Amino acid sequence: MPSTRTLVLAGITAAVSTAAFTLSAQAATSPSYEPAGARCAYPADVLDLTNWKLTLPTGDDEDPTEITQPKLATFSAKPWFRVEDGCDAVLFRAAVNGVTTGGSSYPRSELREMTDNGADEAEWSTTEGKHTLVVNEAFMALPKEKPQLVGAQVHGGDDDVTVFRLDGKKLYITDGDDSRHHLVTDNYKLGTEFEAKFVAQDGEIDVYFNGKLETTIEHDGDTNYFKAGAYTQANCDNSDPCAKGNYGEVRISDIKVTHS
Repeated sequence: MPSTRTLVLAGITAAVSTAAFTLSAQAATSPSYEPAGARCAYPADVLDLTNWKLTLPTGDDEDPTEITQPKLATFSAKPWFRVEDGCDAVLFRAAVNGVTTGGSSYPRSELREMTDNGADEAEWSTTEGKHTLVVNEAFMALPKEKPQLVGAQVHGGDDDVTVFRLDGKKLYITDGDDSRHHLVTDNYKLGTEFEAKFVAQDGEIDVYFNGKLETTIEHDGDTNYFKAGAYTQANCDNSDPCAKGNYGEVRISDIKVTHS
């Protein structure tokens, strides 16, 4: 007859074997979890960029890099256009020494509204239908000496119609060439997220800040489209140092366009 000690040891051995089998089975059937970064390798994993194209502050003089669909769906370009750690937002950056478009002396990392799954450039009228852009964004960094940055805009033809523009701590809504048309706040703190909203209809554009109507811009035009990102209002002629590390940056956590 086996001793009491032998029985106890046998029981322990059996229990250990059972536990090992159970853990092995669980390991085989449990779901695997990817790290956060693997779920959002590209900005299009965070924002719906189906009907947008991107202009970057890189490329040749007056011929900046443009990224359209379907390439935009799997594109990022550090540090100019990248996913924020944690997959909560996309960061847009434009340095003062960046490449500019032919119609501007300022660099941008900015989305331009498109249609037909990104195949064609959007163009709509303020007198027909209703056109809305809602952007949840935050200004993260401003260029030195000339601390001015645009985060979202309605553009028409060859010029902007109205934009959200930060000048130091003062956040303005513009009206054409009037860059200080309406003061939203004189104490904006970098990193503070807000909701910018444009609603265009009946020859007017209502502009909202965090759900509050701030101003109405009169505009009768039929070549309009939305833009959002970082449009730095400084360059090497007015901002020092003329370097990659001197930039404007905008964080966008959500963007939505509707037409009806």
